Amino acid sequence: MKRSLLMALCLSVVSAFAGVYDIDEFTAKDAGTPDDYIVAEFGGELKVAPADEVSTLQSGRIVVRQKFEDPFGESETSYQLYQGAKGDLSSMTPLTADGVDYSQLVNAKLYTRRGAAADKDVEKVYFDGKAVYAPGLSTAIVYINGKPVELKGSAPVAEEEEEEETVAAAPAVPSSKGEECDEYDPDCDDDDDDDYSSYKTSAPVDNTADDRDYAASSAAGDVGDRFGIADEVRFWTAVGLSALAVTAAVIGIMQHSKANEAKDAYDDLNGIYSALVAPCHMDGEKNPDKCEEIMVSQFKQDAWDARDLRNRMNENKKTQDSYTSARNIWFGVSAASIAGAVVLFVW
Repeated sequence: MKRSLLMALCLSVVSAFAGVYDIDEFTAKDAGTPDDYIVAEFGGELKVAPADEVSTLQSGRIVVRQKFEDPFGESETSYQLYQGAKGDLSSMTPLTADGVDYSQLVNAKLYTRRGAAADKDVEKVYFDGKAVYAPGLSTAIVYINGKPVELKGSAPVAEEEEEEETVAAAPAVPSSKGEECDEYDPDCDDDDDDDYSSYKTSAPVDNTADDRDYAASSAAGDVGDRFGIADEVRFWTAVGLSALAVTAAVIGIMQHSKANEAKDAYDDLNGIYSALVAPCHMDGEKNPDKCEEIMVSQFKQDAWDARDLRNRMNENKKTQDSYTSARNIWFGVSAASIAGAVVLFVW
């Protein structure tokens, strides 16, 4: 029974942490905002979309999930789903996750990286029934049943890169000026000195400045990854501390129950002993301590005497003190774990 209670408490803690990364209801009353990705069709406003219809959208339709957060913190954050005609999605990357039901993604908050705070999810997320879209993201993180899942996609080729490839593939056209140049003209020789830095080549080129730029960009990316990992470590450490707090509290309650049992046993024996020596404390008794010794030495019942009674009382008292100390230690561990978890979650 105690083990089942402990397991139930631990599961409730995990469920509570999993719930902060999910959207339970879509209750926002605000009007949806159309943009380049979703076009309003009904009087210039977006129509509210039921959550169970997102995974079965018709071709040419799209749904946007919008987050409404009060900047003053006076009201709770709310979400709503809106549908409209599909706009230009070419600038966004379609994101998918293997092994995850699409309907689960509709209620899962979207994050730019692991370890982000639960309330730092992406404000606008788009669904076309097949993939998930978010402006500026080629990967994203969702939490399914409390476990992080990465959404991946192939980034579209930028227009600038396509233009550069076209220029690189085009053959160099010789200048007509070189054909008209007189080989005996000294000025012509100066003009024939081509600026080779303007030509593209596949041969290795010593470009120290580019190397420095790449190194700086790589270092910045490493720093970002390190901070992301640190956030994730803090999050899961806080989860572990919370589970430890629940476990310690349960053990502390068990120790408290044992301490009460020992106290009850002590009180029962103490009642018998008090009744035994009560005559020694009546009015007129000149030496109650001596009287108690005499009463104790003369008392005997069923193979045990008053000395055995006092020994059992002392043993029960020690047992009570032991369980009480253990209870205080476990409650202290629980309190410290809760404090540590709160600090890590807020950090």
